[in-house]
Amino acid sequence: MATIFTKIINGEIPCYKITEDDNFLAFLDINPNAKGHTLCIPKKEVDKLLDLDEDTYGALMAFSRRVGLALQKTLDCKRVGMSVIGLEVPHVHVHLIPLTTMKDATFQHKVSLSPEEFKDIAACVSAKFE
Repeated sequence: MATIFTKIINGEIPCYKITEDDNFLAFLDINPNAKGHTLCIPKKEVDKLLDLDEDTYGALMAFSRRVGLALQKTLDCKRVGMSVIGLEVPHVHVHLIPLTTMKDATFQHKVSLSPEEFKDIAACVSAKFE
């Protein structure tokens, strides 16, 4: 059965897309810890990070770095944190979280954004992606 992320990749479920290439997709988390919280995923459905082959693992990290740099250029934050947990959805995903305080990284504090705010953030970060 396809994961929710595979359904997003296939266009069955909408997302606030930052960028994508042939192998990876970056989009805003709809239950964000902080404004700009982004998920980077491989388009190939793999459950666990360490089950990725070495090339895909390295390429995912490089893709995530580029997305993180775009977030850093766009949003007012002290740094962009990275977390890979993977318990919520059985599909590898890298959380990129703009951090201003440690609570932004805890997954216990969430921010609410309107659809317009999500669209604006996605467009602004996408414009800074290189």
